[in-house]
Parts: sequence; structure tokens; C-alpha cells
Amino acid sequence: MGKGIFITFEGGEGCGKTSHIAALAEYLRARGRERVVTREPGGTPLSEKIRALLLHDKEGEGMSARAEILLFEAARAQHVDGLIKPALAAGKCVLSDRFFDSTTAYQGAARKLDLDEVKSLNAFAAAGLEPDLTIVLDIRAADGLARAGLRDGNAADRMGSERAEFYESVRSAFLRLASENPERFAVVDASGSKEETFAKVVEAVERKGLAKCRT
Repeated sequence: MGKGIFITFEGGEGCGKTSHIAALAEYLRARGRERVVTREPGGTPLSEKIRALLLHDKEGEGMSARAEILLFEAARAQHVDGLIKPALAAGKCVLSDRFFDSTTAYQGAARKLDLDEVKSLNAFAAAGLEPDLTIVLDIRAADGLARAGLRDGNAADRMGSERAEFYESVRSAFLRLASENPERFAVVDASGSKEETFAKVVEAVERKGLAKCRT
């Protein structure tokens, strides 16, 4: 059994991650690749419970930034141990809607938590796991928020209900991470049509040879 492939999608609100992950999963399926689609926070029953607390449940209202990041990391640790690592060990292609780079961007840059501490927490929760490829779907924060508003009927979850400056910080953080880690990241302009954007996603995957992962 060959080693699996781990691809993560990152970006701000309304950038199109969910749609392009679904399209890439179908692209890989058509090539005979066994794939697992997942998300953060979430992916396992426990992690989904934490997701609800972070994003929707009234009990999560007003949580501190430190409590928030620890809940994200707890969800990630269970996600890695319970789903991602077993799938990769079985030779599958794992496609995740967000991973630890979102924590760096949202909790580190936008919430202004210490970046060295965020990095340490990310490393602990991920147990040394890093994506083979991280695709950042880049779009102006205002445009992404407008798309998200249409998608959600202006009923955003808590992470989608911050001030505009928050999302500008998130976007800048993703672009900075990509510039610092060019071997792992691919920045894709997501401002065009879905077809144009997905063609760039496929190009990034093919350029890394990741569509050839073994089942």
C-alpha cells in the first residue's frame, strides 16, 4: 500500500473551498483514486461536536481567544488521529477544508495571539503531520464576504461575523505563509469563474504530481 496524499484548502470567507474540494474529489475519482473529503474543525464525531461549540452553539458565545484556539487544536488532534492519519496509512487521498494554517491566520494573525505559541500548538495537535500541498484560494476580503453573504443568507457563523479588518488580516496571513513556504503552498486567484479557478487548482495538483497518488 502506497503512502497517501494530503491536500488542504485554505482561504478567507466565501473563497469557494467547499465547491473546489468537491470538484477535485470528483477529478480524482475519475482517475481511480480513493479519496476522503473532510473539514476543520470537524471530520470525526468528537471534532464535529467541538465545531458546533466553536461556530454555532450559544454556550460558545464570548469565549476568549485562548479558549478558542485550544478548542480548535483539540478538534484537530482528534481529526488527525481518528481520520487523517489512518486514511493516509491506507493510501488514500485526503482533501481537507482547512488545517493548521487557518489557525495561524485566524487565531494567530487576526486574533493577535503569539505566533510562536500558535506554531507550537499546531505542531502538537497535528503530531508532526504536514500537508503535501496547501492551496490558498485568494480573493479580496470584501468580495469573499459578499459571496459568503449570498451563500449564507447573511446568517454567518461566529467565525464569519467579524469586522472587515479581521478578514484583511486573515488574507494577508495566508499570503505571507505562502511566500514563506513556496514548496508546500500554491496560491490560486479565486476571483474569476468557478471553471477558471478550478483549472488553476488542477494545474497546482498536477504540477506536484499528486493526482498520481496510489489507492
